[in-house]
Amino acid sequence: MIQLRPRFACALLALALATPRAFAVNKDMVQLQTQVQQLQDAVARLQQSNDERMGVLKDLVQQSADSVNKMSLAIDALQQQMHTQQDATGAKLDQYSNQMQTLNDSLDEVKARLNNLEKALKSLQDQQQSIDAALQNLAPPNTATPPPGTAPAAPTQPAPDNSAAPAQPAAAAPTDNSAAPPSDNTPFPATQGPYANPAAAPPTAYAPPAAPAASSPSSLYKSALSDYMAARYKLAATEFAAILHAYPSDPYAGSSSYYIGEIDYRTGKFTAAIKDYDRVLTDFPNNSKVPVAHLHKAMALFQTGKREAGISELRALIARFPASPEAAQARSKLNGMGVPIVPRHAE
Repeated sequence: MIQLRPRFACALLALALATPRAFAVNKDMVQLQTQVQQLQDAVARLQQSNDERMGVLKDLVQQSADSVNKMSLAIDALQQQMHTQQDATGAKLDQYSNQMQTLNDSLDEVKARLNNLEKALKSLQDQQQSIDAALQNLAPPNTATPPPGTAPAAPTQPAPDNSAAPAQPAAAAPTDNSAAPPSDNTPFPATQGPYANPAAAPPTAYAPPAAPAASSPSSLYKSALSDYMAARYKLAATEFAAILHAYPSDPYAGSSSYYIGEIDYRTGKFTAAIKDYDRVLTDFPNNSKVPVAHLHKAMALFQTGKREAGISELRALIARFPASPEAAQARSKLNGMGVPIVPRHAE
């Protein structure tokens, strides 16, 4: 009994000493659990905040994507509209160019008609002068001029004697054949002047009669242009070739060469048309058809598959005639092909 008491006392002492330690450990555990719980709550709040922000970012990204898509659609529509407007502008330029070409052709035809009218008027004046001179030469030399204000005496029947004989030399007196009246079998010439080709004139002692109006370059050009406008291409080409052969240095020769090229182009002879346009550019550099010859030569080159040569021809047209309607049409053509107007190495 005495031995158990010390043992019991020791146990009580050990228990008393162990109780504060257990209480302190439990307190630390509670604090640690509280901190862990707070940390978990903070992490949850942070996760929730991140989720909310990610949702906002997703909405912004979606809105940005929608805006980009709308902008892309708007740019595509604008590009399509620009292409449509460019095509319409090119078509209008082609139409204006054709109208200008038609006006130029009509102007050439009007000029040719005015030239013919001027020549016809001069011919009539020359004929009137010839008739007046012939009438004066046919008058008797002793005919008295009636005084002014009195009517001329009626012609009397010539007597059947030799009194009219001296009048015959008076009728044959003029030696200039241009003043003599034409015979009954010879009509009056349509125009007055020398032969267009002096080598073809007959060797006569008197001045040759004037060439008919159809042999002048203006008349031939007018006739050929009328046949061209009426789509009689074969006949028009023959007439234009006749002008080139007979009048190679005349201004109408350059226009005739151009229209031969137009006929070859319209009938599908693009290689021949290129040569015809080259003749205009090299032999007639000052002709009014040079800009349109540049343009149509480029089109013929495109038709034959010579793309680079056609582009070079359009650039040459723009550089040589920058303010012409053909140059505007060339710019439209190059823009439609996606080709810069000026070569990149020249920039």
